[in-house]
Amino acid sequence: MPEKDSPAPSPDEISAELAKNLAVIDERLGHSHDLVHRTIQYNGALPLMLLYMDGLVDHDRLHNSILTSLLGARFPQEQGGQDSNSWAFLNEQVLVAAKTGLFSSMDNLLHELVSGHAILLLEGHTQAMWVDASGWKERNVTEPSSQSVVRGPMEGFTENLSTNVSMIRKRIRDPRLWLENRQLGRVTKTNVSILYLSHLANPDLVNEVRRRLEQIDIDSVLESGYIEEEIQDQTLTPFPTIFNTERPDSVAAGILEGKVAILVDGTPFVLLVPTLFTQFFQSPEDYYQRADISSLLRIIRFLAFVISMLLPAMYIAITTYHQEMLPTNLLISLCAQREGVPFPAFIEALVMEITYEILREAGIRIPKTVGQAVSIVGTLVIGQAAVEAGIVSAAMVIVVSLTAISTYVIPQANMSIAVRMLRFVFMLLAASFGIVGILMGIIALTMHLASLRSFGVAYMSPLGPFIKEDLKDTIFRINWPRMSMRPVSNQVQNTRRQLFRKRRR
Repeated sequence: MPEKDSPAPSPDEISAELAKNLAVIDERLGHSHDLVHRTIQYNGALPLMLLYMDGLVDHDRLHNSILTSLLGARFPQEQGGQDSNSWAFLNEQVLVAAKTGLFSSMDNLLHELVSGHAILLLEGHTQAMWVDASGWKERNVTEPSSQSVVRGPMEGFTENLSTNVSMIRKRIRDPRLWLENRQLGRVTKTNVSILYLSHLANPDLVNEVRRRLEQIDIDSVLESGYIEEEIQDQTLTPFPTIFNTERPDSVAAGILEGKVAILVDGTPFVLLVPTLFTQFFQSPEDYYQRADISSLLRIIRFLAFVISMLLPAMYIAITTYHQEMLPTNLLISLCAQREGVPFPAFIEALVMEITYEILREAGIRIPKTVGQAVSIVGTLVIGQAAVEAGIVSAAMVIVVSLTAISTYVIPQANMSIAVRMLRFVFMLLAASFGIVGILMGIIALTMHLASLRSFGVAYMSPLGPFIKEDLKDTIFRINWPRMSMRPVSNQVQNTRRQLFRKRRR
């Protein structure tokens, strides 16, 4: 009987011929010029091909741990280079690299190739080996630019995922700090990790984080902001419901309270879930200073939050509808200032606020060499000229300036952005209904905040629902000897942080 033909290999399978594999790889990479390949001959019988992408590998590691090992290796004559244990011989007796792996799929080969790994192919074998040789250029560990402190660690996360994980492990040296890796993005295949303490984090919370990440179906993840919008509980809100930070000490503190950290390769900003409203007014420095100093600073931040959101609206409401609330001398002074202003208070405030937002955005985008000059021109020259021209009053300049300064007191930038958005809403309510409109807005805002959730946890906890045990670290912070319990809001497995100690007299 005639022999049956063997089935044709799948297009995704690695061929036993090096020339065919190289042709397929070169074609699927679009004949990219950064593809480097080199063929090595062993004992005249075992051709081996090394492939890598120039710019994605560390050339010192490539030459010292891979090429030098391969050029000095000699296969046993009895194997002839064709034995099925050739890969085991290479891995165990030739290569000195720490990480290697075998695969038989062309898709896997291309993925490992563009991930910065070196690829080894053997003539006559339908498997390939990847060897860790990644070493692209990256930014060094520097001081955080968006969350600076006076006292505390001065190092921040980088764009390298492994570096960020090591900075957290350096602070939490516990084997129960578990790390889970996955890839998101059909095109970018971005590495994403979740980090948590297994004996503290609520298992339901960890499972919920896993579920939401697995449901993400997107072609690219370039920054943690992509994931933040995909996994948040509610999108129709100006308030951030997921905390992000570039400080390793903040992430470590959150993990020690039973939270789950989400790290994304390529960004220095790490996500922490669940998140509470009061967390955005807390700075890492609060825990490095004395309790009384930290409590005072937090009160100032909450006061700045109210000022930055309501001060322009209160000015509009009082000067338009409730002049009787002002002392007579102050009212006469304000009337004298506004005598030559052709616009009502709402239009005056709206013009000044929009002008300030434009100047703020320009200060961020323009080159640093001219940034100070533009800020000086914007704040001094334009403001003074507007007052002298009679477009705005001097009191309005003071109100807008105090509002802008108060915005910078809030430690988290995304919370200050929410305040800036709500400021215009309250200004419109004040122009329409006066103080009654402001009170209506405050009631609606309170109801909205009370309805928010962050991974199932009430956003306004421990204020609403009221949890007495957690008030020790909200608006006020008590001293460390009395903070013996972890926050109940996080639903941790173990609430005991330390033994309670009375203050020494």
